[in-house]
Amino acid sequence: MPVSVVLDCLADGMSVSEIVTEYPSIDGSGVRAAAAYGARLAREELVPLRTAP
Repeated sequence: MPVSVVLDCLADGMSVSEIVTEYPSIDGSGVRAAAAYGARLAREELVPLRTAP
C-alpha cells in the first residue's frame, strides 16, 4: 500500500485502528512506519541551485 494513502488517511483524521480496518494489508506498525517516513521526508533539507557565474 502506498505511503501516500496512509498519510492521506491520517490527514483526513482516521485513527490507526480505522486505517487497519479499512486496509487489512497493513497493521499498526505499518501505519506508524508510513507516518515516520512522511515526517522524515518533510525534514529533508533543500539545497538551492547555484547560478552560473
